[in-house]
Amino acid sequence: MFPGLLIKRAFHAPRTRLLSPLRSTWTQCQLVRHINLTSTPTPKPISDSGLDQVFTPEQREAARLARLANLGWLKKLPEKWIPYAELLRLEKPVGSLLLLIPSLWGITMASYAVQAPLTTFLYATSLFTVGALVMRGAGCVINDMLDKDLDRKVLRTTERPIASGRVSRGQAFTFLGVQMSLGLAVLLALPFECFYLGALSLPFISAYPLFKRFTYYPQIMISICFSWGALLGFPAVGAPLDLWVAGPLFASGFWWSMIYDSIYAHQDKAFDKEAGVKSTALKWQEKTRPIVNSLFVVQAACFAAAGVMNGMGLGFYTLGSYGFYRLFSKIKQTNLDDPASCWKFFTDNVKTGLFMWYGILIDYLWMLFM
Repeated sequence: MFPGLLIKRAFHAPRTRLLSPLRSTWTQCQLVRHINLTSTPTPKPISDSGLDQVFTPEQREAARLARLANLGWLKKLPEKWIPYAELLRLEKPVGSLLLLIPSLWGITMASYAVQAPLTTFLYATSLFTVGALVMRGAGCVINDMLDKDLDRKVLRTTERPIASGRVSRGQAFTFLGVQMSLGLAVLLALPFECFYLGALSLPFISAYPLFKRFTYYPQIMISICFSWGALLGFPAVGAPLDLWVAGPLFASGFWWSMIYDSIYAHQDKAFDKEAGVKSTALKWQEKTRPIVNSLFVVQAACFAAAGVMNGMGLGFYTLGSYGFYRLFSKIKQTNLDDPASCWKFFTDNVKTGLFMWYGILIDYLWMLFM
C-alpha cells in the first residue's frame, strides 16, 4: 500500500507547507469522495499564522514508516527506550561527531604542544567523546521542547518524539536533567579549568532554538557551541590556554560550522520562509555560495595560523591541505536547491574534519614515538 518510493519521498521531502484546509463544505465533500479520506478527522481551522497543516492518513503512515526504516540499530533497544534514543538523535550520529571534531583538534594540538603522555590524551579524548554525545543530545531535547508545536505542522518532523506525543514535555524535561547531570559529571572528571569554560557554553546551547525566531543568524549560536571544544581541549590535557593557538583554532571551527550549517539550512528554506523561521540560508539566498567560499578562505587561514603558532609538522600541513581541498570540492558540488545534496554535504563534513584531525594526530604520535 505504501511503496518504497513514497516512504523515501516523505523522508527526504523539504519542509514545505501543505495545502491549507479547504473552506468550502462542498469542496471538502468532493475531496473525501475522490481520495477516500472519510476516516480523516475534521481539519482544524487555519490559525492566524497560517501554519496549521492537514496530513492525510497516508501521509502520516508514510512518515511513520520512514521513521521506522531509519531507526537502524535503535530497533534492537527496548521499545520504551526508542523515543528517548531518538531524542538524542542516536540514529543520526553526524551531529555528535561534528561537535566532537573541534574538541579533537584542541586536545591533540595541546597534547603536541606540551608533549602530553598518551594516557592523558586518551583519557581526555574518551571523556570528550561521551560529552559530545550527551551535550548534543541535550541540545536536541531543548530544541524539540521549544519547537513542539512547529514540528507538528511539518510532515518531515511530525514524527519526532515530543511532537508526536510519544514523549511528553515533562518527560523530556526530566530526561534533559539526566543528560545535564551526565554532562556535569564529565566536566568534573576533567581538570578544574575545564569547568568554568564548559559552564560558559551553556547559555549558547540554550539560546540557539530561540535565535532562529528573531535573527537571520542563528548559525552564529550553533557555531559557537560546536567549536567550543577547541578551547576546552587545552586545559583538558594540562596545557595552558594559549590564545595565540586556541584562538585561531576556535575561529577555524566557528567558520567551518557556519559553512556546513548554512548549507544545511538550505534544506528547509521553503518551509522556513513560510513559517517565519530565520536562517543564513534565507538571508544570503543566491549569495550563499560566494559568501561560503569567502568563509572557507578565512577558515583555512585560521587553521593554518593555529598550526604555525603551535609549531606543527608535515602531517598537519599535508592532511590539513587535503581536508580543505575536499571541503572546497564539496562546496562546489553541492546543489543548494536540492535538500538531498545539502544533507550529503552536511554528512560529508565528518570525513573532512577527521582528515584535518589526522594530520594533527600524526604529528603528535610522531613526536611521542620517533
